Parts: sequence; C-alpha cells; structure tokens
Amino acid sequence: MRTSVIVPVLNEEKILRAFLRHLREAAPACEIVVVDGRSDDGSLAIAQELANRAVKSSRGRAVQMNAGAKLAGGDVFWFVHADSVIAPSSLQLIEEALADPKVVGGCFRLRIDSARSIYRIRDAIGNLLVDLTSIALGDRGFFCRREVFLHVGGYPEIAILEDAEFYRNMKRDGRVVQINETILTSSRRYEQLGPATTMLFYALIMLLYVARVPIRVLERMVHAYMKRKITA
Repeated sequence: MRTSVIVPVLNEEKILRAFLRHLREAAPACEIVVVDGRSDDGSLAIAQELANRAVKSSRGRAVQMNAGAKLAGGDVFWFVHADSVIAPSSLQLIEEALADPKVVGGCFRLRIDSARSIYRIRDAIGNLLVDLTSIALGDRGFFCRREVFLHVGGYPEIAILEDAEFYRNMKRDGRVVQINETILTSSRRYEQLGPATTMLFYALIMLLYVARVPIRVLERMVHAYMKRKITA
C-alpha cells in the first residue's frame, strides 16, 4: 500500500522548506505531491526542490487538492496542510486503519500548536464533535483510498467547507475513523483573528452546516466576518 501525501500551498515560502523536510523524515516512504496555487513568493521553487512532484494550479484549496490527486501515484491519498506537524507513527496508523476493508478513510485528532489553555478547550470539543458527528475539517489530515476519492468525485470545488463536504461524501462509501493520534496545526489564523471569537464563530458555522443551511449563506457569513476582523 503506497501513500501519496498531497499538500496544497499558497505563499508558504517561510515555512514550506522546514515542513517538507519534516514530512520526509516522518513519512519517508510516502510520495510527496505539492500543488501551488500560483504563489507570489518562492513556494513553487522550494516544492520543486524537495517534493517528488510539484505543480502549479489555479487557486483554491479544493482545486489544488484535486490537481494533486490527479498527479499522485499512491493507493492512498493523505491531504496535509503545510502548517502541520505529523507524528512519526501517523503513516503506520493510516495503514492499520485501512487494513479493515470497511474503512474508506478518516482523519487525525487535532491539537492547536500553542500552550494557551483556550486551545486545549477547543481541541477537546472539536475532537469530541468529530467522534459524535463524523464531520471533520481538512486541518485534521484527511486520508482515503484512491478508489474512494475517485468514486465520490474528489473535493467539491466550492469556496468554503469543501473539506467537510468531502468527508461527508466519504461516509456514503463506508466507515470513516478518527485515528487516536494528533496532528499539530498552527495557531496563526486564530491569533490573527482573535482566538475566542473565532472559535465561537466557526462553531456557529459548523452548527449551521450540520443543520443543512445552504453553503452559499455560510460563505457570505464567513466573508463578512473575515472582512470585519481584517479591517478592524
């Protein structure tokens, strides 16, 4: 079982070199595929140097991940963000999960990379909700079988919640699991926008999503929130 790690990037020059070296060390057997969304910095050049495959595509995380999947040669696709830190046991745990033919894919438990106690509350609530709802977001390091990815049509190319929609679509093909290992993700977005209000806002968005509020409505809410925070 060969795994391809697919990494969408946009203007990640400052962290990409260290991330790819970390990824190579933590998962040396994996094929690394980086898809650059037309960055304005040197991200693509770094990817061409350190990844197995590097390609430029249109911007948009869903578009980029679908482009990476088309290039990837693995039997398993593992989608990892460039501001993540993975555990050395992660690849083995994916293989163990997929040894069960009923499991089509899954994700990891999430931990925000900060010592602030507010993030431990966020981690605990978020991980519990994934267990209860089997709905997850992409910073958890989604993985799936190649045939499942193709069968569900990949990531829907929408502006937001493409990861939640993809995860929900995977569930229609079989069982999804949350692996009992953490993937670390950067706190940079929370710190930029304000951790407490951002957590509450995105909790509201997810509740509305679970309640089947149309994504176009949620998109307008997210854009309004981001605009207000950035211009404040």
